[in-house]
Amino acid sequence: MFDLRLRHVKERAVSPLVDRMPRAVTPRLLTLTGFILCVAAAAAAWQVWSAIAVACWLACRTLDGLDGAVARHRGTASDLGGYGDVLLDSVGYAMNPLGVAFGADDPTTWTVTAVLIATFYVNSASWLMLSALLEKRAHGTVERGESTSVTMPAGLIEGAETVVIFTVALAVPSIAVWCFGAMAIGVAISVIQRAVAAKSVLA
Repeated sequence: MFDLRLRHVKERAVSPLVDRMPRAVTPRLLTLTGFILCVAAAAAAWQVWSAIAVACWLACRTLDGLDGAVARHRGTASDLGGYGDVLLDSVGYAMNPLGVAFGADDPTTWTVTAVLIATFYVNSASWLMLSALLEKRAHGTVERGESTSVTMPAGLIEGAETVVIFTVALAVPSIAVWCFGAMAIGVAISVIQRAVAAKSVLA
């Protein structure tokens, strides 16, 4: 919901850090390190090591916000980098709810987690296909002034909301069911929003 506006704020905020980043720290290294930390967060959630899970999760999201900024600053941004970033993000978004579910290991948590991941599956189709068609029709990143590899159609639940909800669920596993249930509803609303947008812009 806030990602497009927050991206501009983030770019300005990380600019001093990006300027001082050693050349040896490449965007690819940041992406892969962030992914490893994301896996570590899921593993920690499985073991119900809440503080470690939150620390790893927030660290991985921080690196996820830096890799693209570093690539753009150095003029090395590429479609392959954007593709890899989205792919690894998607894996991490599935692993962390599963980590919480393994840690809780009760039928209710498993059911709600399954519903959440099912909404992720449908949501991925809703925004990726719409994004591809918008790019095809020259209504993508250039026209919208986005810094991402492809345009990312807005929805109620985007990256920023995911970071917040997952942080709460990892920090307090006892309320994860409520977090995941609310998120599943929000993601479903996002799918509907994009379907309405698709009808408007693609008709």
